[in-house]
Amino acid sequence: MAISLWLIRLSKVAQTFPPQTHGLRASGGWTLEMADDRSATPAVANSLALALIASSDAPIILLDGDLTVIAASASFSRVFQLDPAGTHGRSMFALGDGEWDVPQLRSLLRATLSGAAKVDAYEMDLTRPGRGQRRLVITAHRLDYDDTANVRLMLAVTDVTEARLAARLKDDLLREKAILFQELQHRVANSLQIIASVLMQSARTAAAPEIKGYLFDAHNRVMSVAALQRQLAATQVNEVALRTYFTELCQSIGASMIHDREKLSLRVEADEGTATADVSVSLGLIVTELVINALKHAFPEERGGAIVVGYKSAPPDWSLSVSDDGVGMPNRRTPAKGGLGTGIVEALARQLDATVTVSAGSPGTIISVIHRSGAAETGSLIQAS
Repeated sequence: MAISLWLIRLSKVAQTFPPQTHGLRASGGWTLEMADDRSATPAVANSLALALIASSDAPIILLDGDLTVIAASASFSRVFQLDPAGTHGRSMFALGDGEWDVPQLRSLLRATLSGAAKVDAYEMDLTRPGRGQRRLVITAHRLDYDDTANVRLMLAVTDVTEARLAARLKDDLLREKAILFQELQHRVANSLQIIASVLMQSARTAAAPEIKGYLFDAHNRVMSVAALQRQLAATQVNEVALRTYFTELCQSIGASMIHDREKLSLRVEADEGTATADVSVSLGLIVTELVINALKHAFPEERGGAIVVGYKSAPPDWSLSVSDDGVGMPNRRTPAKGGLGTGIVEALARQLDATVTVSAGSPGTIISVIHRSGAAETGSLIQAS
């Protein structure tokens, strides 16, 4: 039972006394009103304190002005393996084998008796021969009857050894988890780099242009995931800054697919929006597919131009766009059948509850992926005039 609850019980019992009263006070403002007979006050108060300590299921001990034990709860004797019969009338510091005789505790208790200090949560190690060390939290309150001859000190002792041990184990596990996670991040980064290198080498040596294109696409998709992995490892949080992520991603795509940066540019225009790791993976793959598509089809015959990746957010809504100033969409009476990239973009948009729209630029093409909360239809590609 906490010391504050003990004092509340003492206060409730005090309400049974007559209205002509005299005060028994505890440091901190608590007052127990007693009968106005000053000579009877100490005896009645002592009897009341002894009764409450005897009934307490918490380790509580009552000391006099010389720090001699007046009474101790049964739980105090049980927890600290003391003989109840040998506790009364002994100095607090002579209990057991003298393990309570700690200089700092002695100083704090004397200062509390004089009113110069207040012990709310003093922690100390109790070392007993052959019984192991225990970590204790001690709370001490000074009680008096308006005269210094009857000053009492009431201590509540809590054993927090197991709680502190559990906290240390938790901290150790968290540190170990962090180390393992860093090692995992390192291995994932190495594995992605190896896969990307193999794909790039295979693409460069492939004879068939179609196979070469597929391998380059696969390389850029792996690099999309690798860029996200690097940023997550650097930030150590689940929220990804999308502008930084998209910029790094586009730099990776440009390094492998743009041969003349003076003729063809790829840049990012994004706000300070963030997204979770799962959403970021999907957005990154969408950007990869749309940028690759623009690089393949918007600038034929080594035509120059610019590709812009845009992102704007107004949570929970957001919009992602990839625009170019290339040749634009071909004029067809019937829509062309989408390829693998189109299927990937539409599938990812459905996962994000977003809609894909394609519209003509001035010049070029703008493909937008838009998420609006409460939108009914998602994922399908919509041709805009």
